Amino acid sequence: MESNEIAILGGGCFWCLDAVFTRVKGVNKVVPGYMGGASQNPTYESVCSGLTGHVEVVQVVFSPANITFSDLLRIFFTIHDPTTPNRQGADVGSQYRSQIFTTSDVQIEDSMAVVTALEADGTWDSPIVTDVRPAEIFYVAENYHHQYYEANRSQPYCHYVIDPKVAKLQKSWEMFLK
Repeated sequence: MESNEIAILGGGCFWCLDAVFTRVKGVNKVVPGYMGGASQNPTYESVCSGLTGHVEVVQVVFSPANITFSDLLRIFFTIHDPTTPNRQGADVGSQYRSQIFTTSDVQIEDSMAVVTALEADGTWDSPIVTDVRPAEIFYVAENYHHQYYEANRSQPYCHYVIDPKVAKLQKSWEMFLK
């Protein structure tokens, strides 16, 4: 039986991350949610207030036999700007910060190695501010956030913000598309 691992990533709006990672070969499930804050059972409204400390994240269940954690991170760093603290484009607030929540020591090592390689390559003009820390309690987001892009593709946010991220995935990571 094939074993799965979990990657937990925050890089702006979880709708964007959900739309991208559901298209990646080796990803078996993507669940939007919240992590990293102080309050229990946060809601979308409370997280958006910026007062809970939570990050909008996706829990990515993947098969390491089909895609590595490092490859997931390379995709992650392609579809968001890891140099802007508490911001992704027009989405501003601590809930949109770039964050990797690790579930093992190997994920910590892989995260640091990918960040170091990106910094050495000069991929970004500014330093990467992505925070890497151990996973905490994961709170599943409300149902209407799950597969939001698929259900709302005609919405302006989907067209102007998510479509370009999906296009970047298709252009840069064709070998990982389902």
